[in-house]
Amino acid sequence: MIEVETIEVVGAVIINEQKQILCALRSETMSMPNHWEFPGGKLEEGENKEEALIREIDEELGCKIQVKEKVIDTHHQTVSVIVHLHTYVAKVIEGKPKAREHAQLKWVKVNELSQLHWAPADLPTVAWLQRKFGNYSGQGS
Repeated sequence: MIEVETIEVVGAVIINEQKQILCALRSETMSMPNHWEFPGGKLEEGENKEEALIREIDEELGCKIQVKEKVIDTHHQTVSVIVHLHTYVAKVIEGKPKAREHAQLKWVKVNELSQLHWAPADLPTVAWLQRKFGNYSGQGS
């Protein structure tokens, strides 16, 4: 039997004042190119999940975030690895997100998230957001 490695990763559901979610398009050089995801990355040895998320967002997007409540834990198995994804709600507290590693970033209303082609590990988080916010369009006050 082949031993399958589990990778611990964190993702940020970054929400702005208009209640839009920051979505990141995986670039051609990444695994699963042209899939949308919540930005984040792998935990490094000795880091807790919140520290890893703050570091990853700083590296990937060049901004500082405040990590808020945990959203959901998901597992997604590929041929060679199991991805254990921990997602957290976060907000930008310093700087403006820039696509340093991703092909594109965009702010998306919750009711439009399902229009994007998501990485499989992120789909449960999309469903959670749609349940939590319903059909909120992100418009108005």
